Amino acid sequence: MEPDQQGGWVYIMADRYRGTMYVGVTAHLAARIHQHRTGDGSDFCRRYRLDRLVWAEQAPSIVECIAHEKRLKRWRREWKFALVEQGNPDWQDLYEQLV
Repeated sequence: MEPDQQGGWVYIMADRYRGTMYVGVTAHLAARIHQHRTGDGSDFCRRYRLDRLVWAEQAPSIVECIAHEKRLKRWRREWKFALVEQGNPDWQDLYEQLV
């Protein structure tokens, strides 16, 4: 399979209910979230202690994931809150469902 044809994930990390958020993209969701939780992910997540996976969506190609990530990063905070709360109204950490 070509690298741009592999599936991937767009995800949102947070520190708490309606707190600071980080939008990211990865081909391996559980491994990437583990990196964030141990401080080996992004500098932003480490700096703001974002260790809670609150939303994730899978797409058939990493190219689609990157495009979706770029769109989400331009969204207003309120829109991101609504997106998370559609499937995770209490902002629970979804990481345990992955492992």
